[in-house]
Amino acid sequence: MLFFLIFSISSNAFASKVLIPMDAETQSNHLKAYGIVYYALENQLKVNWLLNYRGGSFLVSDSDKLRKECQIRGVDFEQISDSMAESILTEISSPSKNMESVALEKAPKIAVYSPKGNKPWDDAVTMALTYAEIPYTTIYDREVLEGKLVLYDWLHLHHEDFTGQYGKFYAAFRTAPWYIEEKKEAEALAKELGYSKVSEEKLAVAENIRDYVIGGGFMFAMCSATDSFDIALSASGVDICEPMFDGDPSDPGYQAKLNYDNTFAFTNFHLERNPMVYEFSDIDMTAKRQIPAESDYFTLMDYSAKWDVVPTMLTQNHTRLIKGFMGQTTSFDPDLIRPGVLIMGECKLNGEARYIHGVKGKGFFTFYGGHDPEDYQHRVGDPKTELELHPNSPGYRLILNNVLFPAAKKKEQKT
Repeated sequence: MLFFLIFSISSNAFASKVLIPMDAETQSNHLKAYGIVYYALENQLKVNWLLNYRGGSFLVSDSDKLRKECQIRGVDFEQISDSMAESILTEISSPSKNMESVALEKAPKIAVYSPKGNKPWDDAVTMALTYAEIPYTTIYDREVLEGKLVLYDWLHLHHEDFTGQYGKFYAAFRTAPWYIEEKKEAEALAKELGYSKVSEEKLAVAENIRDYVIGGGFMFAMCSATDSFDIALSASGVDICEPMFDGDPSDPGYQAKLNYDNTFAFTNFHLERNPMVYEFSDIDMTAKRQIPAESDYFTLMDYSAKWDVVPTMLTQNHTRLIKGFMGQTTSFDPDLIRPGVLIMGECKLNGEARYIHGVKGKGFFTFYGGHDPEDYQHRVGDPKTELELHPNSPGYRLILNNVLFPAAKKKEQKT
């Protein structure tokens, strides 16, 4: 009886929490760790995100199923006692430590806005979700216009062109069969949905997404979905498309008719009028970059975890220096970013913003420049990235920080 009592006490003192470390030294698969956290939330386990503690580690209620799932997925974990967990939380709560513990409450419902024909490897976010084993639903224009965004907590915008200019691929690919087919399909869908032009239909989609965010949604966008989204909103009621895109001339002097009050992140930008130039506006700094690939890095900003919880969550990583990567929209001109929008990652060598975040109404948005964090200069037709070769990618970790962001119990931001 005495032996049983001693054994029972020692067992209860030892293994009641699972710590999923996220530092560089002890986690062999950072990306799949996010999937484990999502799995824990799906199974109603208590999860705390330990901001700035060992690379943004996670503290989870102990479970046989959870530990087995970690082993199956190759995620490193540590079983710790209640007293050890309390010691960690006490350290984190100290006013002298730039750390914070944030409770994660539920597994967010995730939607990816993407054409149905696109493969998961066409987009970094779908690759990250698939590799981390986080479930998502693919939606597109029909679902958005039917009001189905309210079913989801988090929305990612695939590399879309919301301006109706087909990605500005005209110069290089106008005779390519895939370009001709995609243009034809977009025009047919717009007509089916009741619009005479693709640009008008895409504007309606952008405005529905805007309303979703204002109502409390979380939106994440990369590459051309960032600036083309704001451009479309600014050009509401203005024809900025040349005849090869929509069959009629653009409005004379359309630059002066843009309404910057409609945008999320950017202001005072100038559009690229030439349809033969692979660029939407001067928001993007791709053409202005003079950085050798080996020197192309951007730095994550440091925030006060106790005062600025939101940007701290979104910048959790095992390094503050992130390898650069390019895209149609690689980076953002800081002079054209609206006041109040946070620049969370910047490349000082080129004076550019890479990773930005803001509030719109009751919701949030994050824009991330570039196409694929592990493919430096992605081109049409390039092979897909194998994330099995990059399980610790800090660039991909930023994406997955955003995926978990809606799960966090919201605290009032103090600055």
